[in-house]
Amino acid sequence: MATKETKILAGSLHEISAETLKVPHLGAAWTFHYGSVSGLGYFETAGGREVVIQWDEGGASRKQGGISDAQWEIFRIAFDNGGRVAVLSDKSGTDWKFDYRFLEAQRH
Repeated sequence: MATKETKILAGSLHEISAETLKVPHLGAAWTFHYGSVSGLGYFETAGGREVVIQWDEGGASRKQGGISDAQWEIFRIAFDNGGRVAVLSDKSGTDWKFDYRFLEAQRH
């Protein structure tokens, strides 16, 4: 499971896979964050795709543009099935709210 260089601060029902732990420079504090996708939009002339998430830890985030096809698919699946998403991030402050490197849709 986690190496001594990797510290998981908040667990999940799912364990981090061995393949994920092989990612270069993963030696940091990683935390799971959970929220509900409350809005999806598309604005062709103003940055493209948009996602709005209400976070369980409080607050909300709105990201417009810079959302990949794979990320959009996860957000769309979540939105269609109860809205729940989880992100795994090593970002500090509120930067994790826009860190979609490790993103999953979840069922209630």
